[in-house]
Amino acid sequence: MTPAPRAKNKGNDPAAEAFLAGLALVKRHPALAALESDVCRSRDCESTPRHGLAAIDSNGRIHVHPDRRAEPADWAWALAHCLIHLGFGHVPADRAMRREQPDRFHLAARCAVVNRFLLTLHVGRAPEELPTSYPDGEEEQLANRWRKSGVPAPYAHCGTAGDAPDQLLVPWSTWHTPPDWQLAFAHALTRTVSAAMDVAGGRRDSLTGEVRPKQPWDRALSWFISSYPLLGGIAAGMTLVADAELARAHGISIAAVDATLGEIYLNPLRRYDDEQWRFVLAHEMLHAALRHGDRRGARDPYLFNVAADYVINGWLVEMGVGTMPEGLLHDPDLKGLSAEEVYDRIVTDARRTRRLATLRGKGTGDILGEPLGGRPHDYVDLDEFYRRGLVQGFDLHVSGERGLLPAGLVEEIRALAHPPVPWDARLARWFDEFVPRPEPVRSYARPARRQASTPDIPRAGRYFPPEEVARCTFGVVLDTSGSMDRRLLGKALGAIASYAEARDVPAARVVFCDAAPHDAGYLPPTEIAGRVRVRGRGGTVLQPGVDLLQRAQDFPPTAPVLIITDGYCDVLRVRREHAYLIPHGASLPFTARGPVFRLR
Repeated sequence: MTPAPRAKNKGNDPAAEAFLAGLALVKRHPALAALESDVCRSRDCESTPRHGLAAIDSNGRIHVHPDRRAEPADWAWALAHCLIHLGFGHVPADRAMRREQPDRFHLAARCAVVNRFLLTLHVGRAPEELPTSYPDGEEEQLANRWRKSGVPAPYAHCGTAGDAPDQLLVPWSTWHTPPDWQLAFAHALTRTVSAAMDVAGGRRDSLTGEVRPKQPWDRALSWFISSYPLLGGIAAGMTLVADAELARAHGISIAAVDATLGEIYLNPLRRYDDEQWRFVLAHEMLHAALRHGDRRGARDPYLFNVAADYVINGWLVEMGVGTMPEGLLHDPDLKGLSAEEVYDRIVTDARRTRRLATLRGKGTGDILGEPLGGRPHDYVDLDEFYRRGLVQGFDLHVSGERGLLPAGLVEEIRALAHPPVPWDARLARWFDEFVPRPEPVRSYARPARRQASTPDIPRAGRYFPPEEVARCTFGVVLDTSGSMDRRLLGKALGAIASYAEARDVPAARVVFCDAAPHDAGYLPPTEIAGRVRVRGRGGTVLQPGVDLLQRAQDFPPTAPVLIITDGYCDVLRVRREHAYLIPHGASLPFTARGPVFRLR
């Protein structure tokens, strides 16, 4: 933007000095400075507004009065308002001699849209009489709405020319091709946003500073954000820490990830190209997004890390994301298996597996359990951040037809989209499915209490036959060893009692197990919840308790069994419908055939 030359004056001109200071503020903004325009400060100009500060015409000229007094911040806001009219295409350049001027509804709507945009741009200071918020919608929508209902008073004169229009359509005055200010403004905004992202990512010292040369891992991360929507949302929230000294101190051969901090630690001494770094970063982002550090439960952390590496590397090779560096874990025979299934295979040969190398190195996992430093990001919910990033990226990947994804990865992402049902709700469903509700019988042999209004009319009574009561029950095998948490034990018994009472179960068969089984017999639901006295506190041998129930003559053959344990027990063989209730993070030393509910 070039100001018009002003007449020489021996004395100071406060009005001109304030205007030039405001103009300098506008020039500092890279998006507004890209709009080529000039300024008319002539006293004889007919386009100069009488009461306002400025007006813009379709020749790209801003008209201001040379004697108008205002603060630099006020001038900056007015000039920015006019330039945005130019950038939004409200005053397009045209060679036509006669042009139709917009009506007052269009003028007010355009000014409202510009002021709404200026609230996010933070250039100068808006006049105090203007509103601090503006209605949603494009200028056409607002103009059509206001033609029917009238322009609201706060938005009637929210431009920069007072009660006169601040957008003037005039014939193009030169022989040059009229410029496309709208396209130029869009390109300038794009460059400004890119520069702001460079500053935030540490690749530029300031919006106007020089760009630091990008490292290959930086280019790889930028590629995910701009070109690979599946992991773009996760990549935007991750921080790369490329520190050779940190990598040496913590034994990081290639890379490691801290899902809690949202940081990927890289060894910058590794000479990989962009494609190889894409593979490495995608590997670590999937570790974090799929929460492999939390999913391992009581499994060996390193062996589960190795199992997850096999699965992730197989997916990335199948999807063609980058190039897998030499020496990483990959076995085509494991295709289609989950990390838990791969773990069950490799755990049988733990000595050989511990000689394998993850991205961090041989014998160590690249999923960090403890932060290397710093504090977690201020995410409202870390699980929600990773789940939302991966699920939204999956939707964009599918809608954009960016290529097929492995079935295992799709299954895990869809599982993330639907958080697991709480253990107590799943337990309630199990009761609904396998514990029958007793059906009452009405009989005149046991008449009901007669109504006072009709004492002479007999009514059938409602009762449960003994055979129906005996059918509707279940068994509980309770681990009472010293390792069981009393609080979790009470929580589990309380849930069982409430479900049994809700389903009209008269009693449940309870067996306590430690070194030997202790048969407590049939107990009503209320006694299960509050008056059960835990008897043994020895070791954990549960099979005799299960056998006791299976051999009991008074226990129905179709009744299910619920086994409550902390996982430190013997291998169980149950020949009837059954389920396990264990603490969160614990695991059973065998493959369970029935459902496993995890207490939280």
